[in-house]
Amino acid sequence: MAISFRQLEIFEKVALTGHATRAGEELLLTQSAISMAVSQLEQLTGGPLFERSGRRLILNDRGRLLLAEAGGILQAVRRLEQQLQKRGGELTGELLVGGSTTIGNYLLPALLGAFARLYPKTTVQLRVGNTQQVTAWMEEGRLDIAFIEGPCHSKGVIAVHWRDDELVVVAGPEHPWGGDMTVTAGMLASAPWVMREQGSGTREVFEAAMEGIGVGYAIALELGHTEAIKNGVASGLGVSCLSRLAVHRELEHGWLVAVESPLMLKRSLALIRRRESFRTPLVSAFLDVAGGRWDPGDSGGSATGLPG
Repeated sequence: MAISFRQLEIFEKVALTGHATRAGEELLLTQSAISMAVSQLEQLTGGPLFERSGRRLILNDRGRLLLAEAGGILQAVRRLEQQLQKRGGELTGELLVGGSTTIGNYLLPALLGAFARLYPKTTVQLRVGNTQQVTAWMEEGRLDIAFIEGPCHSKGVIAVHWRDDELVVVAGPEHPWGGDMTVTAGMLASAPWVMREQGSGTREVFEAAMEGIGVGYAIALELGHTEAIKNGVASGLGVSCLSRLAVHRELEHGWLVAVESPLMLKRSLALIRRRESFRTPLVSAFLDVAGGRWDPGDSGGSATGLPG
């Protein structure tokens, strides 16, 4: 027989009140039920936990040790219960969300802001990495839900279409490609490319597109952050292929120029989850805000009007 949560709860109340009768009144239990629970707990722990002083029960050294440990356990369980329940119609708890680089930097912040306004008693932790990293974190159980921008190669997770995206070849305004022109496959093959690292969804889509037109490419510089790539291209280090979401502002201001090319650069952004994961109320609420689907057959969440 193992120590139960109820036994610890009764023990804590007796320890704090010093009386079995008073503890029973607060827990709506009889004095005999209180005494039996304490007796069972003493048997399970191998000895007395209280000393008697008149009608008062005083903790001995063993009892004080158990109370210190029991208090933490009871507090943790009560906190967990609060997080798993809707109190007064309000969601509580913490959600662990992952996003590959483009999504995490350019789409999820607005969604998290909208979610926080709707559910102020919740917290969301956002973890951003490349597609390969985010998929690994999901497999390891370090995320509740995640969004990736490249193909999912893991058998341990389910990927569901979330929304569409488009990559675009970009150059600096002073680059020879910076004018109104369409580059050829040969020009793409001979260009110095400034690209994301291996494992990036953007890099994988670019490589597949280049393979699709039958040309190779040369990486002049490999950088792990989109902002660094944009700055490098703008300063003339080479050309790149990035999500239109990531370069929207730079294209508007003329800091970068979109280049027409024969590459097929449409892609699908996906929501991923572990195969055996459970759709909790907190996850469901976030899906409603994000307009995502838990399974391919879902009708999807509500529209949010956020950029996409």
